[in-house]
Amino acid sequence: MEDFQTRLRSHTAEVEEIIKSFLPKEEGRLKTLLSAMNYSFLVGGKRLRPMLMLETYRLFGGDDPAIRNFMAAIEMIHTYSLIHDDLPAMDNDEYRRGKKTTWVKYGEDIAVLAGDGLLNMAFEIAIEGGIAAREMDRGLYALRVMAKKAGVYGMIGGQTVDVENEGKQLNLETLEFIHRNKTSALIEASMVCGAIIGGSDEATARRIETAAGDIGLAFQIRDDILDVIGEEEKLGKPIGSDEKNEHMTYVSMVGLEKANQRVKDLSEQAMQIIADIPHENPFLMELLRSLIEREY
Repeated sequence: MEDFQTRLRSHTAEVEEIIKSFLPKEEGRLKTLLSAMNYSFLVGGKRLRPMLMLETYRLFGGDDPAIRNFMAAIEMIHTYSLIHDDLPAMDNDEYRRGKKTTWVKYGEDIAVLAGDGLLNMAFEIAIEGGIAAREMDRGLYALRVMAKKAGVYGMIGGQTVDVENEGKQLNLETLEFIHRNKTSALIEASMVCGAIIGGSDEATARRIETAAGDIGLAFQIRDDILDVIGEEEKLGKPIGSDEKNEHMTYVSMVGLEKANQRVKDLSEQAMQIIADIPHENPFLMELLRSLIEREY
């Protein structure tokens, strides 16, 4: 039997092929902008969000090519958020995944526009998928979920509260609000869209949303942990950037032991919700478990 890492590489390659097929050609008067968009997208990464979307879709036995559009869209949204996060006005990071960040390579102005371009292209692609879905009402429902989770009541809202509280003392409730919106929201979008396009009923999609929210929070807390104990070569970004930028984290607030326990509790809680759904996808469960112990 193939081990998990072998299957993960195979699934990642599949996801990579799908999402790359939606990238624009670097040509014409917009070549610089399109090159910056593609550079950011192709720098690499775990492709966690489109993979979670695809595997949740498979959990429900999905059979609709529209999922491909939504997979590319969610990764474009995620990539645009990273471009803007790295800007001097935000985290001021010069490297991501071991390579120069977009603003360093192309300049701040093009980086802002590249992020804007990816966000808008994401919705162009998602709308095309929603309209072409075998059940258009499912496609439009998924589109609404993605838009909300990426917007002011999701990721952008979380980022805003994070920026407004930079350098301030936070309570745990505010920190969780930031994490559940800034990070969990796109993971919720990924899994809920996968469930909807895959054929889930609305009540079950809500259960998936709850599980995905816990997974996203666990993922972010683990990220906070790795910013303290991780290896820069594996992470592809400087260790200690949260402390450097005066960002409050779970680790700084409750310590490593309690942060690790919180990751474990949230992950187990989320996996139990998914295990109780009368469908199976063993790889999805393994993927979620791997988030608890990831090293990068």
